[in-house]
Amino acid sequence: MAAVPPTSTPSPRALRRRAPAALRLLAVTAVYLAAGRIGLLEQVVIGGARVTPLWPPTGIALTCLLLFGLRTWPAVALGAFLVIASSGPPTWGSLGVVAGNTLAPVAACLMLRRARFRIELDRLRDGMALVFLGAFAGMLISSTIGTAVLVLNGDLPAGGFWSTWSAWWTGDAMGVLVVTPLALALRTARLPADRRPSDWVEPVLLLASTAGATVIATSTTLSLLFLVFPFLIWAALRFQLLGAAPCVLLVSLVTITAATNRAGPFAGHGLVAAMVMLQALNGCAALTGLLLAAIVAEQRETYRRIEQATVELAEVVHRLAPGKAGTSRWLPPEDEGR
Repeated sequence: MAAVPPTSTPSPRALRRRAPAALRLLAVTAVYLAAGRIGLLEQVVIGGARVTPLWPPTGIALTCLLLFGLRTWPAVALGAFLVIASSGPPTWGSLGVVAGNTLAPVAACLMLRRARFRIELDRLRDGMALVFLGAFAGMLISSTIGTAVLVLNGDLPAGGFWSTWSAWWTGDAMGVLVVTPLALALRTARLPADRRPSDWVEPVLLLASTAGATVIATSTTLSLLFLVFPFLIWAALRFQLLGAAPCVLLVSLVTITAATNRAGPFAGHGLVAAMVMLQALNGCAALTGLLLAAIVAEQRETYRRIEQATVELAEVVHRLAPGKAGTSRWLPPEDEGR
């Protein structure tokens, strides 16, 4: 009779080590699912398929991959599947959509790592990398795979491929441009200990002014959408990414609501034209806030380094100056005051 090898069970110490990782994966899945349910609230039908002007899960997925590593991709895949399952019975084509929604942020994360991306977003090169590698290039994967699956599955006519593809790509790209900077800014934000109540006046006024300007611009048929840009510039100059990212998100949410309801400047336009106007505005707003905030942060870091180098150089000159510290060290205590 052959001996049966004993089955090895994980030790309590190994289970304690794995518990935080498992909880992290569950948290990523839950946040992805919640973001997906929020994104589905503003669906539009383009080319026979339902797409969203802003898909927040792509920004959530890329942020989690950047912060926690590529090992979190199963949580992204599970979250994408649960989003599809929550809106209807999944099909075999759903697996292709899940694969595209998982591969896109993974590829974006790999490209950002290759470009030596820093999550602080305090350099212009980091902002450019997030825009062109994380958003524009990475999201080509999800839009191409997802639209192709819809065509092959018979859910989308072949003639609607490019219109659906472009809407899918811009929605995923906007999810990265709007959500990822905000999540990274909140991750690295630290409130100073000596913060006074009066210091909150300007941030609150900035958010209120941005909201007011956006509501006014989307409540009239006049082309006044450009009114939001002075407030985005104000936010980037004064508070860098931590101020620009919430303002960009606020502008995007208000304009998406107006565009889907065909209100204000979006009235009288077809759905495709309204989506083009919407994504042009949101894209320009995100680029303005993100890149300007990165430029200001990089300049401030450069000034800080110059100031530090100046102080160090002054200390070196003071130590090497003749007749200063070098001579007084040899004088007796009673002669130092003479």
